[in-house]
Amino acid sequence: MADPHRGLDAQGYIAREGSLGRVQEPFRPVVAAARDRLLDVFGARLTSAYLYGSVPRGTARPGRSDLDLLLVLRAGPTEADRADAGTLDAALDKEFPQVDGVSTLVYGRERLLSAAETYDMGWFVACLCTPLLGEDLAEYLPRYRPTSRLARETNGDLAARLPRWRERIARATTADERRTLDRIIARGLVRTAFTLVMPRWNGWTGELDEMAEVFAEYYPEWGPRIRAAAAAGYAPTGDAGALRGYTEELGPWLADEYARVHGTKQA
Repeated sequence: MADPHRGLDAQGYIAREGSLGRVQEPFRPVVAAARDRLLDVFGARLTSAYLYGSVPRGTARPGRSDLDLLLVLRAGPTEADRADAGTLDAALDKEFPQVDGVSTLVYGRERLLSAAETYDMGWFVACLCTPLLGEDLAEYLPRYRPTSRLARETNGDLAARLPRWRERIARATTADERRTLDRIIARGLVRTAFTLVMPRWNGWTGELDEMAEVFAEYYPEWGPRIRAAAAAGYAPTGDAGALRGYTEELGPWLADEYARVHGTKQA
C-alpha cells in the first residue's frame, strides 16, 4: 500500500491535494466572492473554475498567501477574457486583506483535454486543482503516478524559461516588481527541484518547504540553495543577488541535471 503521507492513494496514484472543505475560515469570504463574481463576469462562457495552491490545501497564511484560480472557457480565451480576469484579480486583492495577491489562469476546454497537455496542464487540473464551479475535467483525464515522464512533461522546460526570467528581471524597476519575480522564480525552481527527484521519492507534495527537504535528501550540496528559494517563495524580498543566483547559478545547473535525468520537454 502506498504511503498516504506521500500524497499517493492506495494504488500509488497521485491523490488530488485539496478540497473546499480544507479552506480555512479567513479565506472563505474571498473564495465565495470569487465564485460569485466569476459567474457574473464570464457567465455562459465559463465551463469550469478551480482553486489551487495553499488555500484549498488548507495551509494558507492570512495576509501572506495568494489566491490562485484556474478558469476553463468553452472556447479559447481572448485578450479580453484575460483582461477581465486581471480586473477581477485586482478587485479581490484590494478588497480582501487576508490574501496577498490574486492570480487567475485562463484556458480553453479543448486545450486542457488535448493530448499535448495530458501530462502537463491535464495533470495539473486532475491532481492539483480543486473544483469550484462547473464540470470537473478530471473525469476525462487519466490517473497519474510520480513518473519520469510526468517530471519531464511538467518541468522539463526550465532551460527555455531561464532567458524569459532574465528578461523580466532586467525590466523590473521597482521593489514590488522584484519581489513578484522573486516569488515566481523561487517557486518555479523549488517545484522543478522537487520533480527532479519525485520519481525516486515516489510521492507528491504541494508544500514548498517539504519539496526543498525532499530534494535535499538526494542533492545535499544544493539543499541550502533550494531551502532559501522555498523561503523566498513564501516571503520574497526581491534581493538582486538572489535573483541573479536563480538565473545564473541554480537555474542553469538544475536545467542541465533535469535534462540528464529526465530529458527535455518537447514543445
